[in-house]
Amino acid sequence: MRLYFVRHGESEANLLQEFSNRGVKHPLTAMGREQALALAQTLNGIAVTRIFASPILRAVQTAEIVAGELGLSYEVTDALREYDVGILEVRSDAASWQRYWEINDAWLVRHEWDARIEQGESFLDIRRRFVPFIDQLVHDGATNRVSNIVLVGHGGTYRCMLPLVLANIGFPFVLERGMGHTDVVVAELTADGLTCLTWGELSLNASGN
Repeated sequence: MRLYFVRHGESEANLLQEFSNRGVKHPLTAMGREQALALAQTLNGIAVTRIFASPILRAVQTAEIVAGELGLSYEVTDALREYDVGILEVRSDAASWQRYWEINDAWLVRHEWDARIEQGESFLDIRRRFVPFIDQLVHDGATNRVSNIVLVGHGGTYRCMLPLVLANIGFPFVLERGMGHTDVVVAELTADGLTCLTWGELSLNASGN
């Protein structure tokens, strides 16, 4: 069984540097649509069985393009959405981004799991919706031998959650590496649990830091 954790294509929110983690505004840019098409071509040689997407527009549109090219349907799940940044939503100023990265460090460096931006989600909130969903996919895959599931989500949520579900990846690893638009993290179910095989262009043969 393999899970393909995919970040969405470039969206208008990325160009505006605006927090847009609610609702259905800020669609993919022309570049984002090209990235999604290129992703579909990359996945075309894989026997993909299911596709899941975050409900946020940029992820849904990425999944629509990939699913259309592969001749599949896709399912929307709240488990994959980008985490809520509360009062920073729709903002794009430097102070708001500074606050965003402060919370990122609180979670991933100092392990202050209850920290949150006012009216936003804590690390524990994200974990409560993300980890059980992945655990269920792994259970179902091991039981029914379902393989090659594509999950279209977001860089922030993946940065926080993948170290919890991938046996050989830790927080220092993800802090050193980002996920570009439509980058793919490939994980395989092994005797040790879900194991990261590739992170974007990087192949892993040993434990993450």
